[in-house]
Amino acid sequence: MNHKPLPVILEVCSNSATSAIAAQEGGAARVELCENLAEGGTTPSYGQIILARKHLHIKLYVLIRPRRGDFLYTDLEFEVMQADIRTCIEAGCDGVVIGILKADGSVDKERCTELVRLARQWGLGVTFHRAFDMCADLFQALEDIIEIGCERILTSGGKSTAMEGATVIAHLMEKAAGRITIMPGSGITENNVADLVHFTGVTEVHSSARVTIEGGMQYKNDHILLTGGFTDEYSVDVTSPDRVKEILKRANG
Repeated sequence: MNHKPLPVILEVCSNSATSAIAAQEGGAARVELCENLAEGGTTPSYGQIILARKHLHIKLYVLIRPRRGDFLYTDLEFEVMQADIRTCIEAGCDGVVIGILKADGSVDKERCTELVRLARQWGLGVTFHRAFDMCADLFQALEDIIEIGCERILTSGGKSTAMEGATVIAHLMEKAAGRITIMPGSGITENNVADLVHFTGVTEVHSSARVTIEGGMQYKNDHILLTGGFTDEYSVDVTSPDRVKEILKRANG
């Protein structure tokens, strides 16, 4: 008897409520809402969370990351993360996305357990984000994260992109053996998703599926750079419903 493979679902990393709505329109199963994607993502504003929740009927997970940089946090930053999770609980979110490490590159099990308990006692799911990829031993980290009680790990296999880390992702799938979901992310597009899914056997993938659109300003001051020239002040990155549809189509092709 042939078992039909499970359909591959897409989580879209959305940089705004606008992008979250576009993700839903394209057929995404879940949104990971964040801000500052150029810095790897940080916790979105209260307004973004509330408006995304208002407009989404699909699952809404929120990134809990107080700043760019490493994942070694001070006591105050840890309190900020707890406060942000409480905001997500009050807003009716479906889950949160966390990750705290120790200085030696291991998972901070004590602090992560506290965050997971806080979320789960109110019925929220928890994803462990790509802090996982910065761990000294990915397979030990996998066991620690399962023990903590997270439901999935977002990973690029310890490499810059999921395609580069595909072999490691396949090994993580084997080691996880259904105890936790392994969700590849980083650099996943409609052009490589089918190969990645076939090679690794994953059933969830993560992509921002974004495009850059020209803003509507008619007047442009060309004598000033607000961001040090890293981005174009007159364009906006937003999730494309068409790219979401195409990624899903090819992932399940």
